[in-house]
Amino acid sequence: MAVLSIRGRGNRSVDGGDTSRTIREPKNWRPFLLLLPAFAVVSFFFLAPLIDVFIRSISDPTLGIQNYVWLFTTPTNMVVAFRTFGTSLVVTLVCLLIAYPYAYLMTIVSDRTRNMLQLFIMLPLWTSILVRTLAWMVLLQDTGPINGLLETLFGIGPLPLIRSTFGVALGMSQVLLPFMVLPLYSALAKIDKRLLPAAANLGARPVTAFFTVYLPLSRPGIFAGSVTVFILGLGFYIIPALLGSSKEIMMSALMYQQISGFLMWGHGTALGIFMLTTTIVVLALLSRVSKGANLFVGRAK
Repeated sequence: MAVLSIRGRGNRSVDGGDTSRTIREPKNWRPFLLLLPAFAVVSFFFLAPLIDVFIRSISDPTLGIQNYVWLFTTPTNMVVAFRTFGTSLVVTLVCLLIAYPYAYLMTIVSDRTRNMLQLFIMLPLWTSILVRTLAWMVLLQDTGPINGLLETLFGIGPLPLIRSTFGVALGMSQVLLPFMVLPLYSALAKIDKRLLPAAANLGARPVTAFFTVYLPLSRPGIFAGSVTVFILGLGFYIIPALLGSSKEIMMSALMYQQISGFLMWGHGTALGIFMLTTTIVVLALLSRVSKGANLFVGRAK
Protein backbone atom coordinates (compact mmCIF):
# COMPACT_ATOMS: atom_id res chain seq x y z
CA MET A 1 0.00 0.00 0.00
CA ALA A 2 1.45 3.35 -0.99
CA VAL A 3 2.04 5.93 1.73
CA LEU A 4 1.82 9.63 0.89
CA SER A 5 3.88 12.00 3.05
CA ILE A 6 4.61 15.71 2.83
CA ARG A 7 8.29 16.66 2.88
CA GLY A 8 9.08 20.33 2.96
CA ARG A 9 7.02 23.09 1.45
CA GLY A 10 5.71 22.43 -2.01
CA ASN A 11 7.17 18.88 -2.19
CA ARG A 12 5.37 15.52 -1.96
CA SER A 13 7.08 12.15 -1.77
CA VAL A 14 5.34 8.93 -2.67
CA ASP A 15 6.89 5.83 -1.08
CA GLY A 16 5.85 2.44 -2.36
CA GLY A 17 7.87 -0.65 -1.60
CA ASP A 18 11.52 -0.19 -2.52
CA THR A 19 10.95 2.76 -4.85
CA SER A 20 10.50 6.40 -3.93
CA ARG A 21 10.02 9.52 -5.96
CA THR A 22 9.49 13.17 -5.11
CA ILE A 23 6.80 15.25 -6.77
CA ARG A 24 7.44 19.00 -6.70
CA GLU A 25 4.23 20.99 -6.65
CA PRO A 26 4.13 24.16 -8.73
CA LYS A 27 4.61 27.31 -6.65
CA ASN A 28 1.64 29.54 -6.12
CA TRP A 29 2.64 33.02 -7.26
CA ARG A 30 -0.78 34.56 -6.69
CA PRO A 31 0.01 35.95 -3.19
CA PHE A 32 2.92 37.89 -4.69
CA LEU A 33 0.49 39.66 -7.00
CA LEU A 34 -0.80 41.50 -3.93
CA LEU A 35 2.58 43.21 -3.69
CA LEU A 36 2.35 44.71 -7.16
CA PRO A 37 0.25 47.76 -6.19
CA ALA A 38 2.59 48.62 -3.31
CA PHE A 39 5.65 48.09 -5.51
CA ALA A 40 4.15 50.34 -8.19
CA VAL A 41 3.43 53.11 -5.68
CA VAL A 42 6.93 52.91 -4.16
CA SER A 43 8.53 52.87 -7.60
CA PHE A 44 6.52 55.85 -8.82
CA PHE A 45 6.82 58.08 -5.75
CA PHE A 46 10.29 57.10 -4.48
CA LEU A 47 12.46 55.17 -6.89
CA ALA A 48 11.65 57.20 -10.00
CA PRO A 49 12.37 60.61 -8.38
CA LEU A 50 15.52 59.20 -6.80
CA ILE A 51 16.78 57.95 -10.17
CA ASP A 52 15.96 61.32 -11.71
CA VAL A 53 17.91 63.10 -8.97
CA PHE A 54 20.93 60.88 -9.54
CA ILE A 55 20.81 61.42 -13.30
CA ARG A 56 20.63 65.19 -12.80
CA SER A 57 23.62 65.07 -10.46
CA ILE A 58 25.84 63.60 -13.19
CA SER A 59 24.31 65.29 -16.24
CA ASP A 60 23.53 68.90 -15.26
CA PRO A 61 24.87 71.03 -16.89
CA THR A 62 27.04 68.47 -18.74
CA LEU A 63 27.62 64.75 -18.38
CA GLY A 64 30.34 64.01 -15.83
CA ILE A 65 31.23 64.08 -12.15
CA GLN A 66 31.96 67.80 -11.99
CA ASN A 67 29.14 68.34 -9.47
CA TYR A 68 30.68 65.85 -7.05
CA VAL A 69 34.10 67.41 -7.59
CA TRP A 70 32.56 70.74 -6.62
CA LEU A 71 30.93 69.08 -3.61
CA PHE A 72 34.13 67.66 -2.14
CA THR A 73 36.50 70.47 -3.13
CA THR A 74 34.42 73.36 -1.76
CA PRO A 75 35.26 73.83 1.95
CA THR A 76 31.88 75.40 2.69
CA ASN A 77 30.05 72.22 1.68
CA MET A 78 32.02 70.07 4.09
CA VAL A 79 31.54 72.60 6.90
CA VAL A 80 27.78 72.57 6.31
CA ALA A 81 27.75 68.76 6.15
CA PHE A 82 29.62 68.42 9.46
CA ARG A 83 27.36 71.03 11.05
CA THR A 84 24.26 69.18 9.86
CA PHE A 85 25.41 65.78 11.12
CA GLY A 86 26.73 67.29 14.35
CA THR A 87 23.47 69.11 15.07
CA SER A 88 21.43 65.99 14.34
CA LEU A 89 23.66 63.96 16.64
CA VAL A 90 23.33 66.50 19.47
CA VAL A 91 19.56 66.59 19.02
CA THR A 92 19.45 62.78 19.13
CA LEU A 93 21.42 62.68 22.38
CA VAL A 94 19.28 65.40 23.97
CA CYS A 95 16.08 63.61 22.99
CA LEU A 96 17.43 60.31 24.32
CA LEU A 97 18.39 61.80 27.70
CA ILE A 98 14.95 63.39 28.09
CA ALA A 99 12.86 60.60 26.59
CA TYR A 100 14.38 57.64 28.46
CA PRO A 101 13.25 58.61 31.99
CA TYR A 102 9.94 59.84 30.56
CA ALA A 103 9.31 56.52 28.81
CA TYR A 104 10.35 54.61 31.93
CA LEU A 105 7.92 56.67 33.99
CA MET A 106 5.14 55.71 31.58
CA THR A 107 5.78 52.03 32.32
CA ILE A 108 5.44 52.28 36.13
CA VAL A 109 2.50 54.66 36.61
CA SER A 110 -1.19 53.88 36.61
CA ASP A 111 -3.19 53.59 33.41
CA ARG A 112 -4.82 56.99 33.91
CA THR A 113 -1.50 58.74 34.46
CA ARG A 114 0.00 56.89 31.50
CA ASN A 115 -2.78 58.14 29.27
CA MET A 116 -2.09 61.69 30.40
CA LEU A 117 1.63 61.30 29.70
CA GLN A 118 0.86 59.91 26.26
CA LEU A 119 -1.44 62.85 25.62
CA PHE A 120 1.35 65.28 26.47
CA ILE A 121 3.56 63.54 23.92
CA MET A 122 0.94 63.41 21.19
CA LEU A 123 -0.25 67.01 21.51
CA PRO A 124 2.83 68.50 19.77
CA LEU A 125 2.30 66.12 16.84
CA TRP A 126 -1.14 67.65 16.32
CA THR A 127 0.32 71.15 16.00
CA SER A 128 1.95 72.52 12.88
CA ILE A 129 5.75 72.63 12.91
CA LEU A 130 5.58 76.15 11.51
CA VAL A 131 3.40 77.33 14.40
CA ARG A 132 5.70 75.75 16.98
CA THR A 133 8.75 77.29 15.31
CA LEU A 134 7.16 80.72 15.33
CA ALA A 135 6.44 80.24 19.05
CA TRP A 136 10.13 79.46 19.62
CA MET A 137 11.05 82.61 17.73
CA VAL A 138 8.99 84.64 20.20
CA LEU A 139 10.48 82.85 23.20
CA LEU A 140 14.12 82.97 22.09
CA GLN A 141 14.39 86.46 20.63
CA ASP A 142 16.63 89.01 22.34
CA THR A 143 13.65 90.76 23.93
CA GLY A 144 11.73 87.55 24.51
CA PRO A 145 10.49 86.01 27.76
CA ILE A 146 13.49 83.72 28.27
CA ASN A 147 16.08 86.48 27.96
CA GLY A 148 13.89 88.73 30.09
CA LEU A 149 13.67 86.08 32.80
CA LEU A 150 17.44 85.49 32.73
CA GLU A 151 18.13 89.20 33.01
CA THR A 152 15.64 89.65 35.86
CA LEU A 153 16.74 86.68 37.96
CA PHE A 154 20.45 86.40 37.20
CA GLY A 155 21.37 89.69 35.55
CA ILE A 156 22.42 87.84 32.38
CA GLY A 157 21.49 88.83 28.89
CA PRO A 158 20.48 89.21 26.32
CA LEU A 159 21.96 85.89 25.18
CA PRO A 160 22.08 84.97 21.46
CA LEU A 161 19.49 82.20 21.79
CA ILE A 162 18.07 82.75 18.31
CA ARG A 163 19.96 82.87 14.99
CA SER A 164 22.36 80.29 16.39
CA THR A 165 22.97 76.55 16.36
CA PHE A 166 21.70 76.41 19.94
CA GLY A 167 18.29 77.76 18.92
CA VAL A 168 18.10 75.33 16.00
CA ALA A 169 18.99 72.36 18.20
CA LEU A 170 16.49 73.42 20.85
CA GLY A 171 13.64 73.74 18.35
CA MET A 172 14.49 70.45 16.68
CA SER A 173 14.68 68.63 20.02
CA GLN A 174 11.20 69.80 20.98
CA VAL A 175 9.73 68.68 17.65
CA LEU A 176 11.51 65.32 17.50
CA LEU A 177 11.09 64.30 21.14
CA PRO A 178 7.88 62.27 20.53
CA PHE A 179 9.69 60.18 17.90
CA MET A 180 12.12 59.11 20.62
CA VAL A 181 9.61 58.56 23.41
CA LEU A 182 7.24 56.28 21.51
CA PRO A 183 9.81 53.64 20.39
CA LEU A 184 11.42 53.70 23.82
CA TYR A 185 8.11 53.15 25.57
CA SER A 186 7.30 50.27 23.20
CA ALA A 187 10.58 48.59 24.17
CA LEU A 188 10.53 49.37 27.91
CA ALA A 189 6.95 48.16 28.32
CA LYS A 190 8.04 44.65 27.32
CA ILE A 191 10.78 44.40 29.96
CA ASP A 192 9.87 42.36 33.03
CA LYS A 193 9.90 44.70 36.03
CA ARG A 194 10.88 41.83 38.31
CA LEU A 195 14.37 41.69 36.82
CA LEU A 196 15.69 44.69 38.76
CA PRO A 197 14.52 43.40 42.18
CA ALA A 198 15.94 39.99 41.27
CA ALA A 199 19.30 41.57 40.46
CA ALA A 200 19.18 43.49 43.75
CA ASN A 201 18.48 40.26 45.66
CA LEU A 202 21.57 38.76 44.05
CA GLY A 203 23.69 41.60 45.41
CA ALA A 204 23.74 44.05 42.49
CA ARG A 205 23.51 47.73 43.28
CA PRO A 206 20.72 49.69 41.57
CA VAL A 207 23.13 51.43 39.19
CA THR A 208 24.83 48.13 38.34
CA ALA A 209 21.50 46.39 37.81
CA PHE A 210 20.35 49.17 35.51
CA PHE A 211 23.44 49.15 33.29
CA THR A 212 23.86 45.38 33.19
CA VAL A 213 20.23 44.21 33.04
CA TYR A 214 17.72 46.93 32.16
CA LEU A 215 19.70 49.07 29.72
CA PRO A 216 20.78 46.19 27.42
CA LEU A 217 17.18 44.99 27.20
CA SER A 218 16.07 48.46 26.12
CA ARG A 219 18.64 48.65 23.33
CA PRO A 220 16.13 47.98 20.50
CA GLY A 221 14.06 50.99 21.59
CA ILE A 222 17.16 53.17 21.88
CA PHE A 223 18.31 52.15 18.42
CA ALA A 224 14.90 52.65 16.78
CA GLY A 225 14.30 56.04 18.40
CA SER A 226 17.82 57.31 17.78
CA VAL A 227 17.81 56.32 14.11
CA THR A 228 14.40 57.92 13.57
CA VAL A 229 15.34 61.20 15.26
CA PHE A 230 18.75 61.34 13.58
CA ILE A 231 17.41 60.81 10.07
CA LEU A 232 14.52 63.26 10.53
CA GLY A 233 16.95 65.82 11.92
CA LEU A 234 19.14 65.64 8.82
CA GLY A 235 16.32 66.81 6.57
CA PHE A 236 14.87 69.64 8.65
CA TYR A 237 14.41 72.89 6.75
CA ILE A 238 11.82 75.12 8.46
CA ILE A 239 13.44 75.21 11.91
CA PRO A 240 17.02 75.91 10.70
CA ALA A 241 15.68 78.54 8.30
CA LEU A 242 13.69 80.41 10.96
CA LEU A 243 15.77 79.86 14.11
CA GLY A 244 19.20 79.76 12.45
CA SER A 245 21.22 82.30 10.53
CA SER A 246 22.59 82.54 7.02
CA LYS A 247 26.09 82.02 8.41
CA GLU A 248 25.17 78.69 10.03
CA ILE A 249 22.93 77.08 7.43
CA MET A 250 22.35 73.34 7.28
CA MET A 251 22.39 70.97 4.35
CA SER A 252 18.69 71.31 3.51
CA ALA A 253 18.99 75.09 3.25
CA LEU A 254 22.14 74.75 1.14
CA MET A 255 20.35 72.44 -1.31
CA TYR A 256 17.42 74.85 -1.52
CA GLN A 257 19.84 77.72 -2.13
CA GLN A 258 21.62 75.91 -4.95
CA ILE A 259 18.40 74.81 -6.70
CA SER A 260 16.00 77.72 -6.13
CA GLY A 261 18.46 80.56 -5.66
CA PHE A 262 21.24 79.78 -8.13
CA LEU A 263 19.30 77.33 -10.39
CA MET A 264 22.21 74.89 -10.06
CA TRP A 265 20.29 71.64 -10.19
CA GLY A 266 23.45 69.61 -10.56
CA HIS A 267 24.94 70.99 -7.34
CA GLY A 268 21.71 70.60 -5.40
CA THR A 269 21.07 67.03 -6.53
CA ALA A 270 24.69 66.08 -5.82
CA LEU A 271 24.21 67.34 -2.26
CA GLY A 272 21.05 65.23 -1.99
CA ILE A 273 22.77 62.06 -3.21
CA PHE A 274 25.66 62.73 -0.85
CA MET A 275 23.27 63.03 2.11
CA LEU A 276 21.42 59.85 1.11
CA THR A 277 24.62 57.84 0.71
CA THR A 278 26.10 59.13 3.96
CA THR A 279 22.92 58.34 5.85
CA ILE A 280 22.90 54.76 4.54
CA VAL A 281 26.54 54.34 5.59
CA VAL A 282 25.79 55.70 9.07
CA LEU A 283 22.83 53.33 9.43
CA ALA A 284 24.98 50.38 8.37
CA LEU A 285 27.66 51.29 10.91
CA LEU A 286 25.10 51.77 13.68
CA SER A 287 23.55 48.41 12.86
CA ARG A 288 26.92 46.70 13.20
CA VAL A 289 27.77 48.53 16.41
CA SER A 290 24.40 47.69 17.93
CA LYS A 291 24.86 44.02 16.96
CA GLY A 292 21.87 43.87 14.67
CA ALA A 293 19.35 45.74 16.81
CA ASN A 294 16.07 45.95 14.97
CA LEU A 295 14.80 49.29 13.74
CA PHE A 296 11.22 48.13 14.35
CA VAL A 297 11.01 47.35 18.06
CA GLY A 298 7.71 45.52 17.72
CA ARG A 299 9.12 43.01 15.27
CA ALA A 300 10.68 39.80 16.52
CA LYS A 301 14.15 38.92 15.32
